[in-house]
Amino acid sequence: MDLSGEWQFKIDSLDVGITEEWYSQNLTERVTLPGSMVENDKGFDIAMETEWTGGVQNPEWFNDPNYAPYHDSENVRFPFWLQPLKKYTGAAWYQKKVSIPEDWKGKNIFLNLERPHWESTVWINGEKVGMQNSLATPHEFDVTSFLNTGENLISICIDNRTKDLDVGENSHSISDHTQSNWNGIVGDISLQSADKIHFKDIQVFPRTESNSVEIKAVVNNTSSEKINISVEVEAKLKKSDSTAEKQQFDFSIPTGESSISMEYLLDDDVLTWDEFNPNVYTLSVEMAYDAGKDQQSVDFGFRDFTANTSGLSINGRPIFLRGTLECAIFPLTGYPPTDVSGWEKVFTAVQAHGLNHVRFHSWCPPKAAFVAADEMGVYLQIECSSWPNQSTKLGSGLPIDQYIYDESERIVKSYGNHPSFVMMASGNEPGGPGHVEYLKTFLNDWKKKDDRRLYTSASGWPVIDENEFHVTHNKVRIQGWGEELNSIINSQAPRSDYDWSDGTANLQSPVVSHEIGQWCVYPNFKEIEKYTGVLKAKNFELFEESLNAHHMGHLADSFLLASGKLQALCYKADIEAALRTPNFGGFQLLDLHDFPGQGTALVGVLDPFWEEKGYITPEEYRRFCNSTVPLARLDKRIFREGETLTANIEVAHFGESELKGVNPQWKIYENETAIAEGTLGQQDIPFGNAIKLGKVVHQFQTEDKPRKLTLEVSINEYENSWDVWVYPASEVTVPQSIRVVETLDQSTIKFLEDGGKVLLSLGKGKVAPDMGGNVGVGFSSIFWNTAWTNGQKPHTLGILCDPDHPALTEFPTEYHSNWQWWDAMSHSDAIQLDSFTPELRPVVRIIDDWVSNRRLALLLEAKVGKGSIFISGVDLVNNLDNRIEATQLKKSILNYMAGDHFDPTVGLSVTQLNSIIK
Repeated sequence: MDLSGEWQFKIDSLDVGITEEWYSQNLTERVTLPGSMVENDKGFDIAMETEWTGGVQNPEWFNDPNYAPYHDSENVRFPFWLQPLKKYTGAAWYQKKVSIPEDWKGKNIFLNLERPHWESTVWINGEKVGMQNSLATPHEFDVTSFLNTGENLISICIDNRTKDLDVGENSHSISDHTQSNWNGIVGDISLQSADKIHFKDIQVFPRTESNSVEIKAVVNNTSSEKINISVEVEAKLKKSDSTAEKQQFDFSIPTGESSISMEYLLDDDVLTWDEFNPNVYTLSVEMAYDAGKDQQSVDFGFRDFTANTSGLSINGRPIFLRGTLECAIFPLTGYPPTDVSGWEKVFTAVQAHGLNHVRFHSWCPPKAAFVAADEMGVYLQIECSSWPNQSTKLGSGLPIDQYIYDESERIVKSYGNHPSFVMMASGNEPGGPGHVEYLKTFLNDWKKKDDRRLYTSASGWPVIDENEFHVTHNKVRIQGWGEELNSIINSQAPRSDYDWSDGTANLQSPVVSHEIGQWCVYPNFKEIEKYTGVLKAKNFELFEESLNAHHMGHLADSFLLASGKLQALCYKADIEAALRTPNFGGFQLLDLHDFPGQGTALVGVLDPFWEEKGYITPEEYRRFCNSTVPLARLDKRIFREGETLTANIEVAHFGESELKGVNPQWKIYENETAIAEGTLGQQDIPFGNAIKLGKVVHQFQTEDKPRKLTLEVSINEYENSWDVWVYPASEVTVPQSIRVVETLDQSTIKFLEDGGKVLLSLGKGKVAPDMGGNVGVGFSSIFWNTAWTNGQKPHTLGILCDPDHPALTEFPTEYHSNWQWWDAMSHSDAIQLDSFTPELRPVVRIIDDWVSNRRLALLLEAKVGKGSIFISGVDLVNNLDNRIEATQLKKSILNYMAGDHFDPTVGLSVTQLNSIIK
């Protein structure tokens, strides 16, 4: 009996509903279910006093000078996550009158609430039925003894507060950071009837090696006597029209709950389930007895998901998990979809970008996600609704200890038959002095109870022997929390010959790297119009106003595209390092799509709607993230003419089958014209990482020309490429008409004012703090975001320039950062121009954090008196013998300054000029 539609409603903000017996009264407001309060325009308007579920790093954010100029207490725009139209945290009552038909008399009746959020307490006809608080599974109440034929009053109190049970305020199962801690009921809302004897649970254990299915069922006999039943079982492939042979089993069932077991043998060899062939079977189990019947269907798949020191395997074939997180990010509703089509959109985007795995960070999705993943061949890691590392302390005797056990039992009972459910963890990044011992016990219990999936303690840590696989960040990322400018990508010259072997050494279980990436991109303000549902991008409105106030509103799209290209470069470096690592288990990105909370973490190449932003296509992404990826180990990417490139070519291959008789090809090209090419010889490619294919050796000829080249390797339809740069080996000659200085003395100032040309070379530590010296400049994009990392460096999002500017003629570049800019960004300070006229436009901009939106320059030019000055935030003077890129950039700038094109029109005074220098 479908109970969707109109319900009576009342907010219980004073917590008087129980004492005043609202469950027996006639509530007068109306809402529509399935739905949330905010979808029904219920709750309170957002105000400065709104209490949030989720940690706030800076509770007085409105006093922050980055936000204060744009703050309006009448129109609050919260900067740290998407903002709901209304907010309510507390008890709310939902009530409906239902009529029970005569033919349900004598049956067992159950109330099913597919996804309440989150604690539900049910009364029927004034009598309390019970309370449930799962965040992961349907709340099912046995209401048989409470209902009468004819009219009945069902009253449900939904409470979304954190009370005695605290799963952790930032858990994505409840947090405003992601799904908004809504109040309501979504998905199926129904009354379901069953005869006196019925199945309460059916768990299916497929055994590929024996072509059989072990069935463990719980039968509930609510009659007063032992009953003989017969059970018919058949299993057939869902995508096939063929009928399977039925097998019958007979049992004598006593009163109450009984466990029965059956072994169903299939005649034909079974088809296994994996990402390439997601063969899903349906098991039909039909019970019959003299006075009634019951029938249940269960989807399952034949698959063996295993782990050992060599990595992960499925059905005996090595597998590499290429994963992303899903953090309950659904901006239109604020809650996850309960329909299969909603999840098909998510998993279609995942697979389009070469991924095969999704980790659900501190939450568990509804059944529809498992159904979609089963049918599409997506591997899922599920977590038990908790991130217990703030006020919640795991293993300390708090209610969370028992809750995680209970939640894990509920999750496995509800979803454990799905073949896509291959991994389970207790939650994310646990805290508490007793969490390690607690998790050891948790793992040992589950490994004994159910072998259908692999188990790990928690995502992030601890790395303990009991883990069947490890999810860790230690020594397996190119940027870690707190590394700032000391990370691999920011402290080591561009190369691609490292891997994570040190991070996996001496570990007996495979490693899946934890939350790699976290590379930010500038906001896409055109995205604001997409928020047509309950969550609004008020944070984007605030950031856009800030950008306009800093006279750069016209650059919003350019900032997005340029920073996006850098973001994609960073993800390519991260992913390829994992793919180069022998026996590695895989990676879990944070994230393929944006994470809108925790300060606004714009870390996705897709937006929160799983849609493209315009700077990288799925096809481009799949070049470096796929089941088969060619790889090149390069010890450097910047060369002088006459030097030799040596690239050790490898492949990470985890396709459907081994590759036989392939002939990998390579070429080096400039502007799509090949300058060298060849093959690596016919060979067979087995499964695995770091499969060596051969070597590319090429000497760069002397052409006295700076150039960008691309090395491309192809294996059948799989291609990947790496840019390199070649610069002439000649020395830099400074024209007599130009002075190159590192500071401004009176002689240089007079030279300028009298009409001279000056190249002012600054560098890291040379710019005054309030003029850009306090900006943390590095090569990479921002990690996570500055608001939530206490300002971890770098603070910037790469460069933006006109590649056709004559100052860059001898320094080939795109409009965005690429590896040839690593040296410049590693030896520079930003120059802040906010105190100067907006007409002063840099030759090369540095894209600032969207929180501060400072007008930053890396290279700029100005008129001073009668003279002209070119100011470089990059050090163009020191250690040039070991800095090929700086030498070439200096040469390009000097050639420009020596010519007629160097004629700045915007003036700076000597005082303004001196204010830049520390």
